Amino acid sequence: MLPEPLSEEEISVRLGELPGWEREGHSIFRTFQNTYHECVHLAVYVAAKAREVGHHPDIHITWQRIRFVITTHDAGNRLTAKDFELARHIDAIAAGHGAEAA
Repeated sequence: MLPEPLSEEEISVRLGELPGWEREGHSIFRTFQNTYHECVHLAVYVAAKAREVGHHPDIHITWQRIRFVITTHDAGNRLTAKDFELARHIDAIAAGHGAEAA
């Protein structure tokens, strides 16, 4: 069964519960900063969690920054509950790695 896209109202409520996350079209994103090595390390931990939950973010690593972009491809690149659940996991993992909001 394919995930159901969220309504605009549901997206607004869920985004309000995730400080630091922003919306861009049909995706949500957040950027963290740390050393380059720690950003790569963070990406590995997020990738492991993504594999575990079966939902994968786009990960962009630059010098001392890492950006996660999330959408649900199976729902036509629309936002679903899965996106916001993954964002919560990413926040928890980032906090455990000392990553700061950029």
